[in-house]
Amino acid sequence: MSRIVYVNGAYLPEAEATISVFDRGFLFADAVYEVTTVLGGKLIDFHAHMARLDRSLSELDLTAPASHDDLLAIHRELVTRNGVDEGLIYMQVTRGAADRDFLFPAKVTPPSLVLFTQAMALRDKPAARTGIRVASVPDLRWGRRDIKTVQLLYPSMAKMEAVRQGADDAWLVEDGVVTEGTSNNAHIVTAGGTLITRNLSHAILHGITRAAVLRLAADSGLTIEERPFTLDEAKAAREAFVTSASSFVMPVISIDGMAIGDGTPGPVAQRLREIYIEEADRTAI
Repeated sequence: MSRIVYVNGAYLPEAEATISVFDRGFLFADAVYEVTTVLGGKLIDFHAHMARLDRSLSELDLTAPASHDDLLAIHRELVTRNGVDEGLIYMQVTRGAADRDFLFPAKVTPPSLVLFTQAMALRDKPAARTGIRVASVPDLRWGRRDIKTVQLLYPSMAKMEAVRQGADDAWLVEDGVVTEGTSNNAHIVTAGGTLITRNLSHAILHGITRAAVLRLAADSGLTIEERPFTLDEAKAAREAFVTSASSFVMPVISIDGMAIGDGTPGPVAQRLREIYIEEADRTAI
């Protein structure tokens, strides 16, 4: 059965959904996006996603397409119309349609707003039980990774390279230190039990799941250091994991073919995944 998607004010079967060939999101990747998790038919961390959306829009001088209340209503309507129990809602905002020009349009154009759902199992992901393998790949992205733009070609290329190397995903490395995964934030747990993750800056995306997991880790008594860590530190770690809206907390069991710890999902990652899901169930709207 065809999904119902939202395009600029209309709910449409996906086969009927269209957008202008002059849309700047298509021509220049002049757009930002958010992905919100659906669990039990409810939205996880919705208000945090809206706050990050506002920041991305502001950084690119983009016009907000609707109020937070209106966006919440659209999200909920798509969940209902598509019968989504577990999955994701993708939302993209572009600068709108204008004749092709590197300069922003002199006249403010209405932003384009597109949303669609993706049903998938999240609570019981097989990979969460087995862990994933990552390969290190040079980080060649642009410098403003803190803005959640649709410029995702290089992360896609890096993920493909990781798969070619027999891994599941890539960790991006710049100046000898790990920035993040292709679509997630990277974390390690040292031999002494300290959780280390890259500090917020222009170098990484300010992950919504990252923030929630760090808060829960602190509440659980874990020592946390937000700082860059090297690839060698990661390979010597007791545990490693990634966080994202689609994977929650996902254990990493090897990097560049080298086993992390004993090569199985570690207890810290497993426990953080459990309490994250418990918190998500409790606070979803």
